[in-house]
Amino acid sequence: MKLKICGMNHNPEEVAALQPDYLGFIFWEPSSRYFSGEIPALPSSIKKVGVFVDAPLEEVLEKIGHYQLDAVQLHGKESAEYCHELKERFLSFRVQSKNLEIIKVFSIKDDFDFDVLNDFEAACDFFLFDTKGKLPGGNGYTFDWSILKQYPSDKPYFLSGGIGLDSKEKLQSFLNSPASENCFAIDVNSKFETAPGLKNIDDIKVFIESLKSVRN
Repeated sequence: MKLKICGMNHNPEEVAALQPDYLGFIFWEPSSRYFSGEIPALPSSIKKVGVFVDAPLEEVLEKIGHYQLDAVQLHGKESAEYCHELKERFLSFRVQSKNLEIIKVFSIKDDFDFDVLNDFEAACDFFLFDTKGKLPGGNGYTFDWSILKQYPSDKPYFLSGGIGLDSKEKLQSFLNSPASENCFAIDVNSKFETAPGLKNIDDIKVFIESLKSVRN
């Protein structure tokens, strides 16, 4: 099971030392975790994810090139056409030699129409399921993961939304259930902070230990 730690800002080097698989940097200015600095040198095993909310393609491409991003996470109302065009523009510009992963976010509250995923199947590499709240991410609440029993796709997905140390037993149960068959990664953020963008290293260490039994 992969681990993504999102909302990086104040202590990315400390977090990177724990060797997560992905680190997320938010490029949406209204966010309290908005990132505007320079990303320090990270181990090559860690993928840098840029998080965007309905940003112009030119802005996304500029950030990919400037920060040498490995993936983009689209947290707004971006269409499948937007995702296709982003990948095509990336390939034509060749802003970097490696592939670009596109992660499209879908927010869930009480229920979800999985048919909306159909148009995105060919456009995205991963889906990410988060809790619908006032903000596009970082709301600190979990949704009912049993909804994912209905997941109709083979595309791997990230599980997000209010996951913290208090989620360990619930998460272990979910990851041992058929509903998690295509769960590729766990995405954590606000429940591992002492302030927005400042991660609690000790808590992350404990969480990583709890995940070791299901990592692959």
